Amino acid sequence: MRELYFKQWLPISLDEAWTFFSDPSNLKEITPAKMGFVVTSSHPGDRMYAGQIIRYIVRPLFGIPLKWCTEITHVVDRQYFVDEQRFGPYAFWHHQHHFTEQNGGVLMEDILHYKVPFGILGNLVDRMVVNREVNTIFAYRRKVLAERFRT
Repeated sequence: MRELYFKQWLPISLDEAWTFFSDPSNLKEITPAKMGFVVTSSHPGDRMYAGQIIRYIVRPLFGIPLKWCTEITHVVDRQYFVDEQRFGPYAFWHHQHHFTEQNGGVLMEDILHYKVPFGILGNLVDRMVVNREVNTIFAYRRKVLAERFRT
């Protein structure tokens, strides 16, 4: 299993950060276009909640569409939320999103645990492709957020 940690400071209020990141419709904006990321579930209301199911289609490799479903399992308003894969491309996916007011802005921290399926073969694919792609996605996200919020 991989454990990755990412952090980024943004010069925005905690309210602005929470509003943006807790809205599933914003995921497409911070995901590289080559991933073909589309949220396919509807999300009435404007509040994230524990038990919320979010469905996507994503094309991570060779343009092949994959269905992915995550559940928001934990939410502490304006502090953190956790999404966990219920079905999709990973054998395991647990992603924590933390938000802390700091130096007149917000420090965002992502703690990601994931495991690729297919045992030894999956571990090899992870080392050769998947881990690099996950890091590329988070680098893209960092760039887009810096531009969007002008850091």
